[in-house]
Amino acid sequence: MKKWLIGFVVLVAAVVAAYLVFGRGLVSATASEATPAVDAGEILPVEAGSEVVADAVVVPVQSARLSLSTGGIVAELGVAEGDLVRAGQLLLRIDAARQAAAVAQAEAQLLRAQSALAGLEAGPRPEEIQVAQTAVEAAQAQLARLQQGARAEEIAAAEAALAAAEASLQKVTEGPREGELVAARADLANAQAALRQAQAAYDRVKGEPDVGALPQSLQLEQVTNMYTAAKARLAALQQGASTADVAAARARVQQAQAQLDALMAPARPAELGTAQTEIRRAEAQLELLEAGARPEAITAAEADVATAEAVLEQARVALAETELRAPFAGTVASLEAQVGEQVVPGVPIVVLADLSAWQIETDDLTEINVVRVHSGDPAIITFDALPDLELSGTVVRIETIGQTKMGDITYAVIIAPDQHDSRLRWNMTASVAIEAK
Repeated sequence: MKKWLIGFVVLVAAVVAAYLVFGRGLVSATASEATPAVDAGEILPVEAGSEVVADAVVVPVQSARLSLSTGGIVAELGVAEGDLVRAGQLLLRIDAARQAAAVAQAEAQLLRAQSALAGLEAGPRPEEIQVAQTAVEAAQAQLARLQQGARAEEIAAAEAALAAAEASLQKVTEGPREGELVAARADLANAQAALRQAQAAYDRVKGEPDVGALPQSLQLEQVTNMYTAAKARLAALQQGASTADVAAARARVQQAQAQLDALMAPARPAELGTAQTEIRRAEAQLELLEAGARPEAITAAEADVATAEAVLEQARVALAETELRAPFAGTVASLEAQVGEQVVPGVPIVVLADLSAWQIETDDLTEINVVRVHSGDPAIITFDALPDLELSGTVVRIETIGQTKMGDITYAVIIAPDQHDSRLRWNMTASVAIEAK
């Protein structure tokens, strides 16, 4: 019995020793195969989850906050909130009287500049050339007359004028002839007789109520005038010519004599020189017309036209800036203006959006999460207001520049849903779960 007990103890000790030798080696070998060797100081990577979740909102695919670049009083509203508009449709217009006047003025300036350029390019008209040629011929004829002297008929006319002036002077100085005095006295006597006869006829009817309308009154007045005129003529003849009359007659004689002397005398050198100068001036004017406009004058006129066109374009742009038009087709989501109100440049007054298509926008991705997201990543979209709605979508854009938000740098990401739901509204809250690659 004792021997059996000793043998059992020895057997157990042998088994324990074998486990300690072979069992630990096996475990060590297994552990070595399962766990790769790690160098001292190496940091093992931590495997993160593949899903990125962020809060988001529903926004239109296309929207714009529209404003005018110039201020003024609203003169016309072309739409109301909620209206569907087409691209280019008028939304509102401010008073544009000043801008329209500027356009009209610029158009007139352009027309004037174009007319001036056209005139230079067309050159002189045939009528202008003919006038210049006639001026040359007239100057040449004047020189020829000076060189040839007066013609016989001109001298004869001047001599006749002198003779007439001398005869008039002689008549003035001699006084009236006896026959003229006799005739004047006879006219006065006849007038006196007629006056007496008319007075007698008038005296017979002067008591009548309408005597002024009777022929006797008219006859008396006429005869009285005749008597006064005859008396004045006789007095003038008896008095003879005045000193002024004699002086005037002598001046006429001297003038006629001077004209005759000028015709008889040869042309003076100064007159010939003046006539030659006039010929050269007329010929130069003709040559200038025939040569046409100078190139630099046409260039300057073209520059004037270009300047006028630029001014007109600026005026038209200023006029166009008084109108606000839809840059794309969509819905007027907001209209902050009324007719008669003052609008300020640069302040949005119309919000326009294309509500036919939506996209999901989140600005909740931090710089740590955004590096795991790429364009084309799939996403699942859920909505707070529509718990039963879940849409699939795709990341279509990641903003390049981050913004500071509550102490973190966040980036905006746009997700396009694969389907659309008519219950979606602008700025509805949503949650996106992006399956990052």
